[in-house]
Amino acid sequence: MRVLLLVNDSASSTTARTRVQIHTALSQRHDTEVAFTNRRGHAARLARGAAMTGTEVVVVLGGDGTLNEAANGIAGTDCSLAALPGGSTNVFARTIGTPDNPLDATQSVLEALDVGNVDHVGLGRTNGRYFLFHCGMGLDAAIVEQVERHPTLKRYLGHPLFLLAGAHTWLRRYDRADGTMTLLGGTPSAAPTDGCFFVVVLNTDPYTYLGSRPIRIAPAATLATGLSVIALRSLRGPDALEVLSAVFRSSGSLDSIDPSVVHRVDDVRTVTVSGSRPFEHQLDGDHLGAVDELRIEWEPDALRLVTPVGPPRGHH
Repeated sequence: MRVLLLVNDSASSTTARTRVQIHTALSQRHDTEVAFTNRRGHAARLARGAAMTGTEVVVVLGGDGTLNEAANGIAGTDCSLAALPGGSTNVFARTIGTPDNPLDATQSVLEALDVGNVDHVGLGRTNGRYFLFHCGMGLDAAIVEQVERHPTLKRYLGHPLFLLAGAHTWLRRYDRADGTMTLLGGTPSAAPTDGCFFVVVLNTDPYTYLGSRPIRIAPAATLATGLSVIALRSLRGPDALEVLSAVFRSSGSLDSIDPSVVHRVDDVRTVTVSGSRPFEHQLDGDHLGAVDELRIEWEPDALRLVTPVGPPRGHH
């Protein structure tokens, strides 16, 4: 089988020794080439070129941003995507049940290829770009933007930096008095949901991880069903504390929270988010700037995905 090992050498947990060991393990079973990426957009071009020239599997050693780009490069082709954890959080790789250790994950990928464990999975899409696990808007994206201002700290601090950026953004950089985003869609008869401070559209659950702890806010979101939409309509202290308390419970269920505070709808095929002023947005942890409106759609069977043998998390 023709395999491309796509490596982001600047990813936080990628080392030369690990990369060589992974390349050796893949090459023992498959015709494997290596390509390196370290700038925005490069992984998508490399993956697309590989798919067009007969490569059957692109194995990504990198973080969620590199994985997202590779998925965009091969979506809609016969080439399959496999994930190896190389970043600080590796949300998608962990969601589908990939081991946290890159060498263990490589063996998991090889076992899956041996038995043909490749699924057609759905992806979210907006502005011509796919996302694997979520699209975040408003406060969520503003926090990601702050983290991306400090790439060196992100590499070494990881989750603590996200917590610090979240606190800083909440206290000093975000308007907590005026929710400027409005949702339209979700269900054919849905009325517009306005006054939103934070909107996240999820293709999988969990939303993210803090250390080893999954942060679950949309248990119904899977790769085999439509998108889940969560909108936070209040940043008042008591409401925010109630939401945080629910999120950090083991189930992460938001069902007990008043719908006037948290709006949720599952199995969505299309939703539009508009703002009374431009709002920040991010896809799979990659900050993409401010927009006035986003139309987000779910595309079934968009990607061939190598999944670990056994029941992966978040994919039912």
